[in-house]
Amino acid sequence: MVNLPIEYSDKPVTPFGGMALMKRFVDQTGILEHLATLDLPQGGSNRAYDPVQIIESFWLGIWTGASRYIHCDWLRQDQTLAAIFGYESLPSQSTYSRFFGKFSQARNTTVFPALQRWFFAQINVGAVTVDFDSTVITRDGNQEGSAKGYNPNRKGRNSHHPLMAFISQTRMVANAWLRPGNTAACSNCVEFMRETFDEAMAGMKVGLVRGDSGFYTDEILRALEERGINYIIAARAYSNLKHEVHGMKDWVEVCPGIAVKEWRHQPADPKARARRHIVVRKEMSRRPQAGGKLLFDDLPDYRFSLYVTNLDLPLDQVWNIYNSRADCENRIKELKQDFGLDAFCLQDFWATEASFRFIMVAYNLMSLFRHFGLNSHNQATLATLRSYCFAIGGWVSQHARKRVLKLSLPRKKRPWMDAIFRQIEARPPPFVYSIA
Repeated sequence: MVNLPIEYSDKPVTPFGGMALMKRFVDQTGILEHLATLDLPQGGSNRAYDPVQIIESFWLGIWTGASRYIHCDWLRQDQTLAAIFGYESLPSQSTYSRFFGKFSQARNTTVFPALQRWFFAQINVGAVTVDFDSTVITRDGNQEGSAKGYNPNRKGRNSHHPLMAFISQTRMVANAWLRPGNTAACSNCVEFMRETFDEAMAGMKVGLVRGDSGFYTDEILRALEERGINYIIAARAYSNLKHEVHGMKDWVEVCPGIAVKEWRHQPADPKARARRHIVVRKEMSRRPQAGGKLLFDDLPDYRFSLYVTNLDLPLDQVWNIYNSRADCENRIKELKQDFGLDAFCLQDFWATEASFRFIMVAYNLMSLFRHFGLNSHNQATLATLRSYCFAIGGWVSQHARKRVLKLSLPRKKRPWMDAIFRQIEARPPPFVYSIA
């Protein structure tokens, strides 16, 4: 085996020359100009970083693979990457900590709904489906708000329990709140929905809301009905619902091993209205991979799924519409694996929420870039995009008295890269999603 000799060079080279694509795209959206109009924390020193630069640098760190603040600190050594984004230098780890530490509950409530409202005003997508979900983020310390609660993977550990809303058609985060770990899934959900619909998504038409059984409460259902919003929510298998399901007959088989049935369930509260409930029965001997719950010991071969809806559609269609909600679980998984959702954490609760919600904006920008910059509908993950078009060696040189970014690309791949740059320049806001 022959090893190549090692030499060193002072030439500033970046492994992420392809991030010039994101630089052009972010500039095209105009989001930086809007950030400057918001109530962002200002530094007290004349040499302090501009808050907009701190935010964009934070996004840059995430897009290039950072999952902790210390990872963002490493980017300070990359002079070429800073030059690509028009900066002399990038912030340090302590700069991010101090910046996010200046966020409070009041500032978070002011900044983020306004930012989301502006962002979605740049998008034309028509009526949208909003999926509400919650997730568990395990914490290894005693950060503010971390507490012992429902944690299926690491039982007994402290955690946060954020609440999130996703737009199905665009695969974006509509809104997100960080909550203490001992919070129930439905806690503060009505107020969260109000902020989502009236502020973050103001001007957008909501055609359907979907949620898992954690959102099966009369308060949430009434709030949706008062707004005239259609919904499909998974129902909890309470004893009264199980009693009604157990005695059902005349099931309608929609395909081999799958049968459905509907009924109007009247809650114990006489003031509550009867609602349309749907049950899907799966025969495990014929559908061994089917989901659902074993509700009855005397019916061991059947799994059941329960739903409540105000849609007037065939039963199997309601079930199929709900099943596509599972895609939001993929969004949560990507946020954790590729965007550091579960790792960027500070001692102060509102500081952690600020970074948490800026991560959501970074995710939305990347989703927008995938769709309109790459014209890609297969939704490749950030990890794939990083190796696919961002991890390209680059350096800055002088050419004809101008600074030029040189990208190390094989000749046959250069037309592909040029096409992406042209695609970005040809797609100014508003970004119109086709519903075809």
